[in-house]
Amino acid sequence: MASVNPGVYKQVLSVRQAYPFDIACLLMRFYTGMLNIGVVTMITLSGYSFFTAGLVSSTIALSTFLVGPRVSKRIDERGQCAVVPQAAAMSLVGQAVLIGTVLAQASIWPLFLGAVLVGFYPSPHAMARTRWTYLIRSGKLGDRAPELRTMFSYESVLDDMAFIFSPSISIALAASIHPVAGMVAGGVAFATGAVILCAARSTAPEVGWVDGAAPEEEVGASAELEAAQLAGAEERRGHMSVIRMSVVVQVLFIIYMFMGAFLGLIDTATVSLAEDLGNPDIASFVLIIQGIMSMVMGFSFGMVRLRAPLPKQLAVAAVACGLGFGTMFFIDSALSLAIVGLIGAATYAPLLIVANTVCERAVPQRRLTEAITWLNAGFTCGCAVGPSLGGAVIDSLGTLASFKVGSVLALGLAVTGLLTYRVVKKHLAVAGCTVVEERKLGQS
Repeated sequence: MASVNPGVYKQVLSVRQAYPFDIACLLMRFYTGMLNIGVVTMITLSGYSFFTAGLVSSTIALSTFLVGPRVSKRIDERGQCAVVPQAAAMSLVGQAVLIGTVLAQASIWPLFLGAVLVGFYPSPHAMARTRWTYLIRSGKLGDRAPELRTMFSYESVLDDMAFIFSPSISIALAASIHPVAGMVAGGVAFATGAVILCAARSTAPEVGWVDGAAPEEEVGASAELEAAQLAGAEERRGHMSVIRMSVVVQVLFIIYMFMGAFLGLIDTATVSLAEDLGNPDIASFVLIIQGIMSMVMGFSFGMVRLRAPLPKQLAVAAVACGLGFGTMFFIDSALSLAIVGLIGAATYAPLLIVANTVCERAVPQRRLTEAITWLNAGFTCGCAVGPSLGGAVIDSLGTLASFKVGSVLALGLAVTGLLTYRVVKKHLAVAGCTVVEERKLGQS
């Protein structure tokens, strides 16, 4: 069923041409990881209300959801080095508007203008994975190419690093130096990362590049016919959004939306429970151990080579994650909160890794940046709903009731994984055939 190879990360780390863009995207991740909590901290410490801070944070999330995939679509169409400077500049201008407004203690309306502009940032998560996929699938690395699964595991560890450390760094700087210090540091890191990324042109995916690798699975003749039809349709629908073209991306979007919803809710409920117990430090401790567990599981999962088909892996991972976080129904103390956090975090990274692998197989390689960004947009959409729902339940029914609502959302993820298994299986096979057609067209 599976084999374990502890040495797989040597292949990833041996690809030295990937160091510049991975360092660049890690710096950019710190900016995106501290945006919500960093903005809330900056605004509230500057004397504005929590209500205003929440609205501005929600505006950033909405802007990211609406604009982010379109920025990534432009990146796929024109190239990273052509679009990243413009998109990064727009986001940094928005951040400057936010910082300038709080420094001047001005009225609140410029905050929302700045929040909209901040959402134009190019997705470092998607761009790093796209560069890796380009290096591996195009054959540029030859025999030294690591497996895509290992690469996605490696990238998930970097995601978790930014997720764990960037909020605490932002809060510490804002509290100890100046309310704007955290966001300034994040902006400097983001700008530095964008410059390094654009300077690393040798690893930037070529516009319209074609997969040079052979497919891993064979498919039937009927699927090949449908794939040929889809390949022709793709040429005619070149400007259509990936989420409209790909049923698999739609399914992954829903999966990520459920994850964002119950993770956002459990974060809010964790803070509330810690306050109920009179020990706010509990919330930080629980969230940190969750992040560390996710890092460990993501790193470990990359060493495992599963033989099950990808659709089955996705369904099992979704069910495991849903059931894992579904145990929040039983939270009634700090100890049970920590145990549930560890159980859930152990299932989180494997689902993300499998979902990214499925996404890579489901869309043409030249549309991968946009496709991965749509997944992150689904997560952002869920994060916009989960905390608000959790807050409403906490205010009306209490903290423990909010955990029970979160468990329902988590079980919704499990049900989605089961109900969409056959859909993903069918359309992923067709997508695999489309890759074959593209490869033949590119070699003809």
